[in-house]
Amino acid sequence: MESNELKKSGPERSSEDLSLQNVLSLALAEVGKRIRIISMRGGRGFNNKVVSMGLKVGDEIRVVYRRPGGAVLIAKGQTRYALGVVMTQKILVAEI
Repeated sequence: MESNELKKSGPERSSEDLSLQNVLSLALAEVGKRIRIISMRGGRGFNNKVVSMGLKVGDEIRVVYRRPGGAVLIAKGQTRYALGVVMTQKILVAEI
């Protein structure tokens, strides 16, 4: 019984919650949807560039416009960001 209680709390639970979410690349996110950045799958240079732009894991964003092929315009608060297809494929998000 104790092992079941341990699974319901602590870091194991957050890992389970993450795996149950509908995670997809930003390139596939629907226009108008509110999403949260879950992970960035690039190298150090890519991650530094995205962070220097003002985006980080955990941020809530909204897809404003998506071009066929994967490039997107997103909004975080009042700020808008245009991201190319390669960047959007490396950013994983989940619907809120």
